[in-house]
Amino acid sequence: MVYRQIIGATSYVFGDLRELLAKATPPRSGDRLAGVAAGSAEEMIAARMALANVPLKQFLNEAVIPYEDDEVTRLIIDTHAAEAFAPIASLTVGAFRDWLLSDAATGETLKQVSRGITPEMAAGVSKLMRNQDLILVASKCTVTSAFRNTIGLKGRMSVRLQPNHPFDDAKGITASILDGILLGSGDACIGINPVSDDPAVIGELLRLLDGIISRLQIPTQGCVLTHVTTTLGLIGQGAPVDLVFQSIAGTEAANRSFGVDLALLREAREAGLSLRRGTVGDNVMYFETGQGSALSANAHHNVDQQTCEARAYAVARAYDPLLVNSVVGFIGPEYLYDGKEIIRAGLEDHFCGKLLGLPLGVDVCYTNHAEADQDDMDNLLTLLAAAGVTFIMGVPGADDVMLNYQSTSFHDALYVRELFGLKRAPEFDDWLVRAGLADADFRLAGDGRLLPDFALRLIA
Repeated sequence: MVYRQIIGATSYVFGDLRELLAKATPPRSGDRLAGVAAGSAEEMIAARMALANVPLKQFLNEAVIPYEDDEVTRLIIDTHAAEAFAPIASLTVGAFRDWLLSDAATGETLKQVSRGITPEMAAGVSKLMRNQDLILVASKCTVTSAFRNTIGLKGRMSVRLQPNHPFDDAKGITASILDGILLGSGDACIGINPVSDDPAVIGELLRLLDGIISRLQIPTQGCVLTHVTTTLGLIGQGAPVDLVFQSIAGTEAANRSFGVDLALLREAREAGLSLRRGTVGDNVMYFETGQGSALSANAHHNVDQQTCEARAYAVARAYDPLLVNSVVGFIGPEYLYDGKEIIRAGLEDHFCGKLLGLPLGVDVCYTNHAEADQDDMDNLLTLLAAAGVTFIMGVPGADDVMLNYQSTSFHDALYVRELFGLKRAPEFDDWLVRAGLADADFRLAGDGRLLPDFALRLIA
């Protein structure tokens, strides 16, 4: 379908919904690199005006990637919940924005319609929204998941403790875990990005995490972020796997570049469930995504990177994950050039993920060759906390010495918790009190006399 919009004496024509969505997107380097961005600010506004008048039903009739060419499109269409869509089926994209911002769109209402919202609908409406709109609507959405603790409850924010080491050294990793736990991090998971892809090394890291969590009886989950096929092999060997990890994207071709398809993800989830290691829930999958991943694999089908990202959330949603993490600034300035673009993308990702019913966290991060700094990350972190982000990263000193990028530190998590009065997962908070690491009001004890004893128990 062709879309038209007149501004002054100029008539803008958009050949299909895919082009309309791309031209309506706020400026970002990845879309400019792909050649799909609006050629001027006026064309971008024209695209948004035209998009505002598109009925939501049109997204069910016009796929941005053809149904017969892409299994992610087939997943989106085949699993669309018509009953959940019914309350918003009569709306245009612009009216959908107005409804989302209204008092009628309560947290419970948004939960009820989430399965009726396609990723393209979520991406489309986000393009009409200011940052404050994205924050307000996302803050209404409560999405919970559980394994050994309960993540995503209102008034709480979790942290993935990320103890990466450039040599996968057990002592170095353990020291980082100690640092994080003493500063109240680790309730989302303790997740290692390994240097090696050797299954023997991955198995040792899994046993290291399992030993620490079991010995100290920490109500959290461990994860080694290796390829899903490696994890499947280790499950077959009896390794102590809590969460099954995989990077995913929003097109079949991009997922194929990661070495996965939907059937393999389904097999991985079933294998994780078969271990029955959860105590309060059975959400066993951990997915990571990022704007630009499809473009970097030349698998974007001329779809803008933010819409591709939202489509990745449809993939994640199909497998009931514990955690979904947008690693927003990690891919580099080719895709998100500076702090302004990273901040906007982080808010978009969080909004779309929450609207689609996912436990969406954000790695508030940037690479050292991006036009961004830690002040930009402070801004994004604060905005995401206001928006009710499910979890963030906790990296020693905010500087990942293995992946060579800048993220958020354990102290950054303390900052936003104090600022907004945010607690941790309830089971984890209770454990901190029992372990003597927090007082009865869940404030970190900060008692240096306790630390040597706790450290000895950790490394014993």
